[in-house]
Amino acid sequence: MAAEIVEPPCLHMGGETLKVPLKLFAVNRERLCKQLKEDQCQEGAVVVLQGGEQQQRYCTDTDTVFRQESYFHWMFGVKEGDCYGALQVDTGKSILFFPRLPPEYAIWMGTIHPTDHFKKKYQVDEVHYTDEIAKVLESLKPSVLLTLHGLNTDSGHLSREARFDGIAKFTVDNKFLHPRIAECRVIKTPYEIELLRYTNRISSIAHKEVMRAVKPGMMEYELESLFQHICYSRGGCREVSYTCICGSGDNSAVLHYGHAGAPNDKLIREGDMCLFDMGGEYCCYASDITCSYPVNGKFTEDQKVIYNAVLKANRAVMAAVKPGVDWVEMHKLAERIELEELVKCGILHGDVEEMMKVNLCAIFMPHGLGHLMGCDAHDVGGYPEGVERLKEPGLRSLRTTQVLREAMCLTIEPGIYFIESQLERMLANPALSCFINQQVLDHFRAFGGVRIEDDIMVTATSCELLTDVPRTVEEIEAWMQKGVKVVA
Repeated sequence: MAAEIVEPPCLHMGGETLKVPLKLFAVNRERLCKQLKEDQCQEGAVVVLQGGEQQQRYCTDTDTVFRQESYFHWMFGVKEGDCYGALQVDTGKSILFFPRLPPEYAIWMGTIHPTDHFKKKYQVDEVHYTDEIAKVLESLKPSVLLTLHGLNTDSGHLSREARFDGIAKFTVDNKFLHPRIAECRVIKTPYEIELLRYTNRISSIAHKEVMRAVKPGMMEYELESLFQHICYSRGGCREVSYTCICGSGDNSAVLHYGHAGAPNDKLIREGDMCLFDMGGEYCCYASDITCSYPVNGKFTEDQKVIYNAVLKANRAVMAAVKPGVDWVEMHKLAERIELEELVKCGILHGDVEEMMKVNLCAIFMPHGLGHLMGCDAHDVGGYPEGVERLKEPGLRSLRTTQVLREAMCLTIEPGIYFIESQLERMLANPALSCFINQQVLDHFRAFGGVRIEDDIMVTATSCELLTDVPRTVEEIEAWMQKGVKVVA
């Protein structure tokens, strides 16, 4: 009789969705312990993290859909809210703490599981209740508790430091952990890379179906809805990595369109350029993909000019990426290529090197070239402690200035936008306006924008392209002419 095949414990949404091995989180904990020890962590230290809390909508009893806090997920993979976790640095012992639920929970929310259930589910050494945290930690006799307190350089917000009844009796260090765990998240493990490949594959499929479905007369939110439907129904992605950006026409020049005040609610019209920036999230790992194309599936000559300029910058950066490359230089490479192409089409005239000196490209691409990606779309670690942002226009918007290393995951997302406030500022500045051909600029002024965003993984010698969508003008037109094919 053949031996039964026992699959390793995993997180899974069922069906054909990816099985994420719990080994991913065990390896992350091992890496963190190793990093802390290498940096002379105090002997007997214990890491303590507080997970995300289940929230209600303002003063109501309506639960919001819970999504785990990213550092806590990176360490433990726990789906449930209101938990704590501890990691003994010397031994690697992992401990989770779950809330002690009232009997009524079983009526409204389902089975109340014992602690052994969670020990098996998450493959940790011990599980206790949250009202036992102080007692359990005391039994470990820690020399110090390492708590998480540090700045997220994208949001400007501080990470939430663990708090619990009885913490005052312990020695607490809230400085040592944050820079080291953030650095661990910058470099991805093979398990994480496989998960990021999956989120990109599902999101790429969804983007391609949106490309086939879009047509004049649709509302922008219809395409947002279709993208989310395919990511969830096909890939098990209950969440998206960020608010979907479905800009058409002049909205394609609004970098973070789709917010509550402009909820993808414009009618898409014949001749509009669409800029759809959307990414599914699976098991709290992100994707971030932007596709730009004409709504009718056929580029005009003007649309080709701007699109191909951005694509050329995108592909030039992709060809140059490898370990040891300075990300700031990649941003400048994209800027230089875009300026050269804007000279060729007549919008600009003059010496490109002189344009670079006055940061002219920041008018047309005011954002950075790309960002780190992982448990968050704008992942942590872009600016290690002590590293300051650059001050120049364009460069100051970079979300990282790191030198690239193997197993970093980043986006490459150059763009060209005709943003009225930016153009007015340029025309009012003689140091910038001297390069402008006013008549040609006016012809493109209502164009909107183009962004081409791909997700890549830095390899030992170059990079792996994770995104799989049509990119050249010819590929896009051929794909869109195939007509509607919505994946059920």
